[in-house]
Amino acid sequence: MLAKRIIPCLDVKDGRVVKGTNFVNLRDAGAAVELAKRYYEEGADELVFLDITASEEKRKTLLKLIEDVAAVIRIPFTVGGGISELDDIDKLLKSGCDKVSLNTSIVKRPELISEAANRFGSQAIVAAIDIKQVGSTHKIFIKGGKEETDKFGMLWCIECFERGAGEILLTSMDKDGTKDGYDNDFLKELCEKVSIPVIASGGAGTKEHFLQTFRDTNADACLAASLFHYNELGIGELKSYLAENNIEVRI
Repeated sequence: MLAKRIIPCLDVKDGRVVKGTNFVNLRDAGAAVELAKRYYEEGADELVFLDITASEEKRKTLLKLIEDVAAVIRIPFTVGGGISELDDIDKLLKSGCDKVSLNTSIVKRPELISEAANRFGSQAIVAAIDIKQVGSTHKIFIKGGKEETDKFGMLWCIECFERGAGEILLTSMDKDGTKDGYDNDFLKELCEKVSIPVIASGGAGTKEHFLQTFRDTNADACLAASLFHYNELGIGELKSYLAENNIEVRI
């Protein structure tokens, strides 16, 4: 059985890490490179960086940031935000990240998933999917959660898998920043329908939330942000707790 992964997420704006609730009300959480180094030393299995400004003029800054992060850590890390074509992916991977996270661009042009997977390998392509409850169903949102689409949550997840994504990073916008637990119902169903790793995101608030998700679903990893950024929970403490409760983790 593969070890479950614990992944800190760093939402980056102008080289600083920020965090909000339900995708709004951002506050500063520290310098990106310093936090990356800290999480690596604390035992994080991977890191995810999301350039939430995602505008073209920020791209050079992000490339430099990736190089700086790669110099201080020895674990895989994923970068996302504003990636719209194969050349963007090529530049990011050459700067030192291991995977790219695609969201808005693949909703607008789903063919990008298979094109990217064919060129760089599925293992380098993460489908970042933001879901939100709308009426009795889940809908897909893009542009940092600001724009609702006509796509339905589960159907889009399955399509991303079928088109060649190597991993799904599923964020529940309803749960984001609330610290009342992951959306285990959706995660459980998703893990039963796809055969690629699924990362749970949105809602972590306690050690028990991680344990519950790993017990109740087949999620391969749990991602969290503010819980780690503001020292509310240490990665080492979390992993020890999970191991004590018979969850396979790397310590």
